[in-house]
Amino acid sequence: MRVFATIAANAFMELVRQPVFLLLMTASASFAVFLASVPYFGFGEDFKLVKDSVLAVMLLAGLFGAVISASASVAHEIRTGTALVVLSKPVGRAQFILGKFAGLAGAITLLTYVNTLAALIASRMAFDAYGDADTRSLLIFFGAVVLAYAAGAFSNYFLHRNFTADAMLAVVVLVTLAAVIIFSAGAVTDRSGDAHNVDWRLVPAAVLILFALWILAAVALACSTRFDMVPTLAICTGVFLLGLMSDYLLGTRAENGSWWAGVLYAVVPNWQLFWMADALEDTKSIPWGYVGKAFGYVVAYLGAALAAALLLFEDRELN
Repeated sequence: MRVFATIAANAFMELVRQPVFLLLMTASASFAVFLASVPYFGFGEDFKLVKDSVLAVMLLAGLFGAVISASASVAHEIRTGTALVVLSKPVGRAQFILGKFAGLAGAITLLTYVNTLAALIASRMAFDAYGDADTRSLLIFFGAVVLAYAAGAFSNYFLHRNFTADAMLAVVVLVTLAAVIIFSAGAVTDRSGDAHNVDWRLVPAAVLILFALWILAAVALACSTRFDMVPTLAICTGVFLLGLMSDYLLGTRAENGSWWAGVLYAVVPNWQLFWMADALEDTKSIPWGYVGKAFGYVVAYLGAALAAALLLFEDRELN
């Protein structure tokens, strides 16, 4: 257990120290907040457009984050020989893969946490044709991001610490503080007298997206045991697109009795189970009971994906 915890912690720290991971986190969160500060003239659908957009940004950022992190955590270490050095010690291949996935899942969770805060801020900032952009919240958020980068630069220059790691920590802390300040300001009232506040219904939607990203991370990890980053990205993108269309391409045929469609329908992850943006229309919400059932699906699929990763890695030549 100690070996597993050490590998997971080292994998997590290695991933959050990647400059591309820091840029992906800040760029996706900043873009999500920016989406809520521009007018859409959506004929009453402005708020829904903002919420759908920020959830899509969260999902796509997690897809790239999972692939990049999996490639950096496994494929890069195999290519440079680091994995061979680790496995030359009393460390099993199963411990290595499971520890890497735990660190990868932790990094993806951290990325989704920051993007969830940005989505909640965006839900409060969203406005329609009768409102104005919430420049105060916009300045608070971007001020927190700039201050976080400044803190990382200060610690790097004066304390000789790692810039990326300190900037990442500062982004998480300061964005959380900025969200608390923005949320405590109360509801926003537009020119028509309507007030709107943070849409907390986005939290279960973000949790479901996190579940989907864990599955993507497991698939990317399995691919990284054999391929480099570009083929892994291509395979994961194909799995993602196929999973979005699995109900149309495979579900109907499986219901009509096609055995091959039934097998593929069970193997391909169905992302429609995790994309519940349409369930947030009007006063609807996502019940936490559904989130619990989705977690059971995630556990089963993670078990299958990690078993495939172990099988692919078991006879992988490391030298």
